[in-house]
Amino acid sequence: MTTKSTCDSCCTGHAPPPPASREAPPQGTRPLRLHIEAMDCPTEETLLRRALEGMPGVETLEFDLIGRVLTVHHRDIDEDAIHRRIASTGMTPEALDPSRRTEAASRGENWWKLGIAALVALAAEVSEWLALATPWLPALLALVAIAMVGLPTWKKGFIALRHRTLNINALMSVAVAGALLIGHWAEAAMVIVLFTLAERIEARSLGRARHAIRELLSLAPEQATVEQADGRFALQPAEAVAPGSRVRVRPGERIALDGEIEAGHPALDESPITGESLPVDKAPGDTVFAGTVNRDGEFTYRSTRAAADTTLARIIHAVEQAQASRAPTQRFIDRFAAVYTPVVLVLAGLTALLAPWLLGVAWLEGIYRALVLLVIACPCALVISTPVTIVSGLSAAARAGILIKGGTFLEQGRRLRTLAFDKTGTLTRGAPTQCHWQPLDEAAGDDERRRLRALAAGLAERSGHPVSRALALAAREEGIAALEVEALNEQPGRGVTAMVEGRPVWLGNRRLLEGFARPDEALEARLGAHEARGETLVILGEGDRPLALFAVSDPLRPESREAIADLHAQGVTTLMLSGDNPASVAAIAAEAGIDEARGQLLPEDKLTAIEEQARHGVVGMVGDGINDAPALARADIGFAMGAAGSDTAIETADVALMDDDPRKLPAFVRLSRATRAVLMQNIVFAIGIKVVFLALAFSGHATLWMAIFADMGASLIVVANGLRLLTAGEARHRGAAATGTGQAAPQPARP
Repeated sequence: MTTKSTCDSCCTGHAPPPPASREAPPQGTRPLRLHIEAMDCPTEETLLRRALEGMPGVETLEFDLIGRVLTVHHRDIDEDAIHRRIASTGMTPEALDPSRRTEAASRGENWWKLGIAALVALAAEVSEWLALATPWLPALLALVAIAMVGLPTWKKGFIALRHRTLNINALMSVAVAGALLIGHWAEAAMVIVLFTLAERIEARSLGRARHAIRELLSLAPEQATVEQADGRFALQPAEAVAPGSRVRVRPGERIALDGEIEAGHPALDESPITGESLPVDKAPGDTVFAGTVNRDGEFTYRSTRAAADTTLARIIHAVEQAQASRAPTQRFIDRFAAVYTPVVLVLAGLTALLAPWLLGVAWLEGIYRALVLLVIACPCALVISTPVTIVSGLSAAARAGILIKGGTFLEQGRRLRTLAFDKTGTLTRGAPTQCHWQPLDEAAGDDERRRLRALAAGLAERSGHPVSRALALAAREEGIAALEVEALNEQPGRGVTAMVEGRPVWLGNRRLLEGFARPDEALEARLGAHEARGETLVILGEGDRPLALFAVSDPLRPESREAIADLHAQGVTTLMLSGDNPASVAAIAAEAGIDEARGQLLPEDKLTAIEEQARHGVVGMVGDGINDAPALARADIGFAMGAAGSDTAIETADVALMDDDPRKLPAFVRLSRATRAVLMQNIVFAIGIKVVFLALAFSGHATLWMAIFADMGASLIVVANGLRLLTAGEARHRGAAATGTGQAAPQPARP
């Protein structure tokens, strides 16, 4: 069994299969998950679908070509029969071992055998060129070389032809067999040796892209120091540690599981999760993630997730799903290849039949030119250029703390015209603090003032909004007990209402105030003074009477201005959409440098604003992934800030920024543009080299040697070019860690 390259069967005369379905499997079915080393291209998917879809009891098939995993949902049929059907396609299924962290190295490579075969093929060439021996010696040496490395290619080519599929193995098999039949012994041997060598080099290169994100999983140690029933701490497998266990971590150790700190103040390197290269100081109650490194200080934490469900594992799963889906460019290339291959095959046939008549060449020369065209007919370089580039881009982004949920969004980022931001927790720190409060009745005594604070705290504690939490925290810090309220009703974009002793009470913004009372001139003056300073206002009232005014401030993140300026430099206009008062929103927007700001918006108003912007081009929305759900869902690209540890954000956002650094937004746009540039370079090069060699083949100036160099050489070049995205991201990440800049988002080299 030879190493299987990712483009090994990309050349097909049939339309590519539809993308794997992500829908829930039919009820009552059982999943059978199999690892198939040879399954990594749409053609293998086509072969397997033909072999399995008509099998009684098989309901649905799910293909993860990047992970080389096939999931068969079936209704209690003999699983050995499924194995046999798969084996009939020439592929070997293996039971998937969920505990393995990396794929085993390709077996049976036998590089020494390839080296000997190359020497034998070279000897055949030399003996033929110099005519040093009898005429049968080159033929004998060629057959020996082909027998050593070429038989697996012929076997796979025969299987492809048997299933009515044309791939590189089928084309190479026909071309080499034809070369032998017309007497080009040494050339046939050298071509099959070079093909096998290029195939293995390409497989190694592609393996780097395929395993780039999987390597992150190895960052989480397989063992953890866990407290036992008798109070001692002992090592045990991480996969056996139940949530709620107490785990100890010494300085220099990696954290094995997600959890919350119970004791200690460590400094953690969270770069595997967030891309942030600077250590983060932690304290009891803070969240820790598997795969991060304890730089300083022993601590203990309580695990909150099983090993298979950590944030790191979820990131890897999300990126693997993204890699398994087809980006728009990839879908176009698949359609192009489905037409290109049969067209060139027809040209090869016409060349063999008509060249002797039209060009006046010998029949064997016409057949030879047709064989050269057969090799050129494989669009391997073209087909493989898109997935390896997309995978490299997705992996580089994930390592820098940018989780992109599919090649579609990676490609679409370059077309981003407008980026809309929520305010609280996105551009601001997301930790509002109460900076001022005053009763509206200036004659209120201490008891009344305390009652108002307790009433506000009672309403605020029942709300999930960050501004409300700031009021509740301030009351607790001053030792004020929250007043019990009843029938609380939270109104998104406005505030909360409730009942106290049969009387309606409320706490919220201007919009809620106007629903209960009309502000007089004195109140308007107070509100305007605070809003001019960029403060967020919360009004407490009872019935139709406002009682107190609370001012909350949430300062701008220091990196927000830099991120906005970077976006403007890339031609992206910015917009702030917030439920806060317009004056406060305008003040924060001016400080950040945002182009346009809209305040006092309800969730449906934000949705309307996004729909309005979408008429002018691709629009993105940046929020927390929950409160701004309608706008995030409508935007062409939804960005979730600070998604580390958040299941909802990781699962629903199109792009999840694992930390709270908005500078990753322009980095995402740059990565998208670099990815597009590399894709275009690869496509132009792959098509250009084919056009050149088609012309050389027709004119008789191309040989099988040249054709194999053109085909496999082009494949190696586009793979190496695609991997530049991954290499540039890794170099940038290492540079950030070395200089301590803390900004590790990918900055690909300009193509």
